[in-house]
Amino acid sequence: MSLDSLQAQHRFIVRQRIRMMVNQYEVHAVAPDGSEGGLLAFAQQKRLAFKEQVTIYTDDTKQYPLLGFKARQRLDLGATYDVTDHAGNPIGLFRKDFAQSLLRSTWHVEQPGLPPATGQERSLPVALLRRFVDSLSWLPYHFDFLAGGQPVFSVDKKWGLRDRYVVDIQHPHIDRRLVIAMAVGLDALQSR
Repeated sequence: MSLDSLQAQHRFIVRQRIRMMVNQYEVHAVAPDGSEGGLLAFAQQKRLAFKEQVTIYTDDTKQYPLLGFKARQRLDLGATYDVTDHAGNPIGLFRKDFAQSLLRSTWHVEQPGLPPATGQERSLPVALLRRFVDSLSWLPYHFDFLAGGQPVFSVDKKWGLRDRYVVDIQHPHIDRRLVIAMAVGLDALQSR
C-alpha cells in the first residue's frame, strides 16, 4: 500500500497475535462495509526488552519496514519514544505522562507542524479498577487523543479473548504511521 493510500485511511483494526516469546500485532484497514480489510502493517516486539524498540513492517514476511519506534532511555517510567519511517527519518514521538498516569493513563503525541495531542483514558472508574485490581487488566479501555480540545484520533480496546483495537482518525493531517505506532505502543507499553 502506498503512503498516500495509507494516509487516506480513517479507521484501522489492530489485533494482537498470541505467541510464546514475542508480541505480534496486525494492523488492518476497514472495508467500506465495516468488515476487516487487508493487512496494512505487521509488528513484532520482544517481551521483557530493556530498551523498547519495535519495527513495524508492511506485512508478516517482515521484508519491508514501514516504520519503527524506539525508547530514548532504558527503564524510564515516562519514556519518550521516537517514531521514524523506514529510512530512519523522524515522523514524530509519543511519551507517557507518568504523573498524570497515576490515576488515568495519559500519553502525548507530537508531529512536526501539528499541535501536540494528549490522549487519556476516557473512563476514570475503569482506569481506577484496572490499576487497583490486577486481575482486571483484560478490561477494555478507550483513549481519546485531543489537540486544542479537538479530536485527533481514538483507540478503543474491544472485549474478546485476545486484544483487539479499533482506531478512528479524525484529523486529516496526522501521520497514520504515527497513529499506528501509538496504537501498538498502547498495548505493548500500557501496563508498564
